[in-house]
Amino acid sequence: MEIVLVGRSNVGKSSVIRQLTGKKIPIGKRPGVTRRITRYKVGRMEIVDMPGFGFMSGVPQPLQEKIKTEIVHYLEKNRDRIMFAMEVIDARAFSEIVERWQRRGQIPVDVEMFSFLNELNLNPLVVANKIDLIQRGYRDVVLDDICDKLGLPPPWRQWIDTLVPVSAKTGEGIPELKRLIKQRIQDLGMGRLLGWLK
Repeated sequence: MEIVLVGRSNVGKSSVIRQLTGKKIPIGKRPGVTRRITRYKVGRMEIVDMPGFGFMSGVPQPLQEKIKTEIVHYLEKNRDRIMFAMEVIDARAFSEIVERWQRRGQIPVDVEMFSFLNELNLNPLVVANKIDLIQRGYRDVVLDDICDKLGLPPPWRQWIDTLVPVSAKTGEGIPELKRLIKQRIQDLGMGRLLGWLK
């Protein structure tokens, strides 16, 4: 069984996995470090780090599209072994990126992915990373806007089982993320797989 992490390039998927597992996972400062599907064995299950979609520094557009298609195919093909998905977003940049796509008359890829994960019944958990870069007094406004753009009526606090603000850099919010992961695994009747999650 596995948990799959998806998200735009440079949102911190690998850093989130490092916080959850304690494993030494390569991370980079530029978008597109993870370009292939990477599996991490944790106890009796796996965490799957998907390549980032969207802009990748130095990666041609056709290859970016190919990577996105591979992600979709993987999710469809392996639906039965995926317990749930986690979509990692950059809390600070999310709304601006979505609005930029909407101004061009396009469906934002992050929003499209969230809808797709729901269509597959993968019960996506949205990990709003880099929350440390947003002033505390402004965080509720930002998180409400993220919910709105994902089609979840604000306020965000009514979605605390779906949206969790974290900082993979400082560890803020990671205990709550671990709690939600444990709860989801237990709700699936697979508590025996939880030994790795301290």
